[in-house]
This record gives sequence, C-alpha cells and structure tokens, in this order.
Amino acid sequence: MKISIILASYDSGHYHGGMGQGPDALVSGGLVEALTMAGHDVAVGDIGKVGDDQEREIATGFAVCNAVASEVRLARDAGRFPIVLAGNCLTSAGAVAGEDADAIIWADQHGDLNTPETSTYGFLDGMALATVLGLCWRPMASAIPGFRPIDPSRCVLVNARDLDPAERQLLETLPIVRTECSGVAQAAERLKIAGARRVHMHLDMDVHDPRELQANRYITSGGPSPEQLRDATCAMALAVPVVGITVSAYDPAFDAQADVPPLVGQLLNDLIATIEGR
Repeated sequence: MKISIILASYDSGHYHGGMGQGPDALVSGGLVEALTMAGHDVAVGDIGKVGDDQEREIATGFAVCNAVASEVRLARDAGRFPIVLAGNCLTSAGAVAGEDADAIIWADQHGDLNTPETSTYGFLDGMALATVLGLCWRPMASAIPGFRPIDPSRCVLVNARDLDPAERQLLETLPIVRTECSGVAQAAERLKIAGARRVHMHLDMDVHDPRELQANRYITSGGPSPEQLRDATCAMALAVPVVGITVSAYDPAFDAQADVPPLVGQLLNDLIATIEGR
C-alpha cells in the first residue's frame, strides 16, 4: 500500500512540547522501517510550524487541524493512505475533513466529549470528539477545509473509562455506540446499519492499560492490553471501510524503555494488512 505519514507535532499549542514530541519519537523509533519492511511504499510529511508563532492553544490547535486537512487531502489525491501522528486528539478533526470521513472509531481512555460550557479544566483536547461531532467550536471547525461534523450515530467510542459527570450525562442523550474491545463486532455492525461508508480510526495511546503500556501522564487503571487493542481495531477494520488513521497522545518522556514505537509499528502493520485484505 502507498502510505503517507503526516506529522503534527503539537501539544496544546506548543510545538514539539510534551506529547508534541511523540510523532518524531515514533518515526525515530522505527515506524517507517517497520512499514517499509512489510512491503509498503511510505512517504513522510510534516506540517511543521503553523499559525503566527503565538502558542495559543485554541487558535494553534485549529491551525494544526487546517494544515492536517490539507496534507491528508493531498495524500488522498495521490492515492496514498493517510496516517496522522499527532500530539493532540483534536487533530483528528483535520484528518476527518481531509478524508471526507462520515464515521469515526474513537479509542481513548477519555471521552473527549466536554464542551466550553461543561469543561471544568478548559482543556481543549478534552473537547476533541465533541468538536468532531459538531457539538462545540462550530465556527472554528467549519473553517477547516472540507470539515463536516460526524453524526453521533456513526461514532464508536472504545473504552472511555475516565469520564467527567457531564460527559456521562451527554452519553445518555446521544446515540454514540460505546464498547469495550470485546464488543467491537456488535459496535461495527451498528456503524454499518447507520450507513458508515468512510470511517476514520482515532487511536489515543493512553487507551492502554498503564500496567501494560504507559504512553503519557494521564493514568487511569484498566484498559486493554496492546494485543487486545490490536485485535479489536483489526476486527473493526475488517468490518467497516477505514479510510485513515490518527495516532495521538504519545509522550516519550513517560516511556523510559521506548516500548511504544515498536508496538505502534506492529499495530499499524496489522491494521494496514487488514484494510488491504478487506
């Protein structure tokens, strides 16, 4: 397969800070070599610095989305499968826009379903999925080239074991499909019933059980092992048409043994093989 890896090295408006160091660490940790050895044609691009050099979380976060949307669109036009390596989860809004995605699988420790009205911390990334679903930041999201909000009925939320009270309340009112890794077959079937034709897969590395793999500072007990996540995502990729992938929220400062990069390589290789063989 022809693959474009797109680096978006930002964390909360900071270039190459915190989780913004993750994309480079994944590449230097052998991701390109792992995909190439599996027979793929891999090109690597980088959105570089965006905006006006002011480290403003909201403005810079959406500038990153705009740049990613354009790079993903170029990859698609060139017949390449886009894989975005991002510091922040909000970046998936740009990938969704560039892919013309109409559905999303969101694997994350968190729900990312807060809005400015419900967030107690003001953390933009905690509103990432809400943004993708058109629940908040609508004017800025609509300015992302090609962005169309995804209907909540075409959203599968995998794991999400650490939810704020407002997120729990919201999930009681929305048709979002919630599942653990063991239930992904039924979740994928519901996506198909909802009419999903172009699915984006968002993989936040802190979805993992921290006893098995710690990817960043955000730790909540529970979650799948790398093998369980890999099996679950491949099962969903076999059932529904995945048109792009985002890998986010890896902070190498919390991975002293550099365990994450080879596991991401294995995960992506298995996913790509599944998508190719579908």
